[in-house]
Amino acid sequence: MTDRSRTGSNRFPPPDPPPAGAGFAVVEMFTSQGCESCPPAEEVLSEIERDARRQGQPVFALGFHVDYWDYLGWPDPFGDAAYSARQQAYARAFGSGQLYTPQMVVNGTVEFVGSDRRRAATTIAAALTTAATTPLALSVADAADGAGGRHRVVVDYETERPLAPTVLNVAVVERGLVSEVARGENAGRTLRQDNVVRAFTSVGLDTERGRVELETPPDLDPRQAAVVGYAQRDGNRAITGATAVEVAAEPR
Repeated sequence: MTDRSRTGSNRFPPPDPPPAGAGFAVVEMFTSQGCESCPPAEEVLSEIERDARRQGQPVFALGFHVDYWDYLGWPDPFGDAAYSARQQAYARAFGSGQLYTPQMVVNGTVEFVGSDRRRAATTIAAALTTAATTPLALSVADAADGAGGRHRVVVDYETERPLAPTVLNVAVVERGLVSEVARGENAGRTLRQDNVVRAFTSVGLDTERGRVELETPPDLDPRQAAVVGYAQRDGNRAITGATAVEVAAEPR
């Protein structure tokens, strides 16, 4: 059974888009509720995002839950085969061909075990010194129920057309998720997870302005959700710019 805390302290503050030329860090972590090694790494991911908010740093954390641990008897409620495929694409790009959890990838080019706090800190610090080359701004145009019971988030973006073939990745991430795990390697544990990817899409970045629509789960709490957008080259998978915006304002 999965539920969520709805306290105001778990909402995302609206981060300002990093100015052109500023450093940034996109931290993608591949994880699973079925993996006993993953909870410590998820704590690291939460710490990374929390510290970045406190220090006003452009660090964007995303937890991609893969589905290849489901065979142990606990289907991860946030798992998706598309996220496993994304990790496979990274494995090919890194030349390893191997999948493991927890794996952390920073700016699409550096990977390591996600529970390694020291490696995460040094890699993110280095990323923050490297200039962004694709300025990006996002705004949420709509976040409501659509026709046929569909739930969606509509995002407008503005950027500069990159010279190399590039895609725009757009993710809806949610904080404050709590799951009671009944089976698998984490059986009997209560897992709190932040920055969980609840919806994800990629589009070719061949226009300076555009709109992206993501279908979101019906149980998404928009008060605790944000949209993260990041530009990524097709070839070497380097991420060249990123920003984020919250889905909904704090209720008054």
